Amino acid sequence: MEVAKSEGNKSVIHVRYDKLPAPVFPRTRLQVWFIWVCSSILVWTCLVHLMAIGELWHPKFLNKIPNPAQNPFPVVIKDPVQSPPTPLIPARNYTSNGFLKVSCNGGLNQMRAAICDMVTIARLLNLTLVVPELDKTSFWADPSNFEDIFNVKHFIDSLRDEVRIIRRLPKRFNRKYGYQLLEMSPISWSNEKYYLEQILPLFSKHKVLHFNKTDARLANNALPDELQKLRCRVNFQALKFTPEIETLGYKLVRMLQAKGHFLALHLRYEMDMLAFSGCTHGCSKQEAEELKHMRYAFPWWREKEIVSEERRSQGLCPLTPEETALVLRALGFSKETPIYVASGEIYGGEWRLSALRAAFPRIVKKEMLLDSEELKHFHNHSSQMAALDFMVSVASNTFIPTYDGNMARLVEGHRRYLGFRRTILLDRKSLVGLLDLYQNGTIPWDKFESSVRRVNNKRIVQPVPRRVIPSKPKEEEYFYANPQECLCMAPDCNDFLGSGLANSSIEVKR
Repeated sequence: MEVAKSEGNKSVIHVRYDKLPAPVFPRTRLQVWFIWVCSSILVWTCLVHLMAIGELWHPKFLNKIPNPAQNPFPVVIKDPVQSPPTPLIPARNYTSNGFLKVSCNGGLNQMRAAICDMVTIARLLNLTLVVPELDKTSFWADPSNFEDIFNVKHFIDSLRDEVRIIRRLPKRFNRKYGYQLLEMSPISWSNEKYYLEQILPLFSKHKVLHFNKTDARLANNALPDELQKLRCRVNFQALKFTPEIETLGYKLVRMLQAKGHFLALHLRYEMDMLAFSGCTHGCSKQEAEELKHMRYAFPWWREKEIVSEERRSQGLCPLTPEETALVLRALGFSKETPIYVASGEIYGGEWRLSALRAAFPRIVKKEMLLDSEELKHFHNHSSQMAALDFMVSVASNTFIPTYDGNMARLVEGHRRYLGFRRTILLDRKSLVGLLDLYQNGTIPWDKFESSVRRVNNKRIVQPVPRRVIPSKPKEEEYFYANPQECLCMAPDCNDFLGSGLANSSIEVKR
């Protein structure tokens, strides 16, 4: 401030504002936050540009450095853990007629097929599907939920263009709030007419239906191709195992492929199968009685009195480990063949494998290949253990099941879908007669060997039409074992399916 000369009795004051100190105001929190955000954006923008430039300038010598994430051995399916996330497909726009809740029953592969069927039914009826519940009360007593075995996010996202899937029912439909669901079991082997005419009208009165049984509730045949192909899409693409299961599964496959071409043997000589089927050949009297008691202990196993030898003579029993060793030798598998036993605990313990191990010393199980620490989270979770066996069986060079249960049939279907990988379905009915003749000394080894090869000569899986028996759906060929509608890419597949040749000129979907 400066004072100028006086003018009369007045003093004129001249103020020079440029020389006054600028006022200082404290920064508010909002200003500090704004500056921080702008700085962060600037830094990240620079970082992204640098990374983009780095991608363009990629020194050639880096290409020579092996990537540990890459699989050194060819696997059937690309390891999804390393796959980049794919953009979401557009959701199908439709008015839902209600909610379908399902409780699957049985083992892993029976439930897998059921889930495929339930998605297809939900699509047919324009329903909203609740993520299926898995069986926790059967013989295996596995407490696993859907998300413990399958990648639930991938399941929902990959099918959003077909059907709306939610993780749980809205609260207003919960029993805790007094809502009563309509609970029922659909009729087995039903076609689309049954679901459209008998099930769909129920949703006009009940917004939620609960299917408490899901095994074999959809027909094998006489369904539109678009429904059959949706079943395949769920089975082969939407039902991916969790990253934890797939990581261990691919590790097993790599370890086995490092040993050379290997055989996956689905040795279904397990306690539940023997009790259910009533097959006691090769068991002691005490073991046979134990299996009978177990069969009576489970009320949903309806058939109680079973004559074991009659069933065996009809080819309806799994081969014993001792019989399996003889058959594999007769088929020409050498002592050096790496064999992976895809099964749970063999009935009778490790000693029951002694004959098989003597004939094929390179026999292994997942418990032998993986550390106990790696498997500790899988113990008492039979479905998760079965998922590992499933992955190895699908990826193996040769797959042989000793019984045609659910796993054998679903693995067979997967191997067809992947280009008809070598699968041998043993003719057990013919084999048991030959085995008895050889073991009682009636025929020599040479005769046994040639006979085994002859009766199984046409048992290698090839492109053939699915066997249909309209009046006996339980006896016809299972859809998931031979999903013919999903195997041929040509407009007319009759020549392909009738050829019986895996190297058909028609393109096979891989």
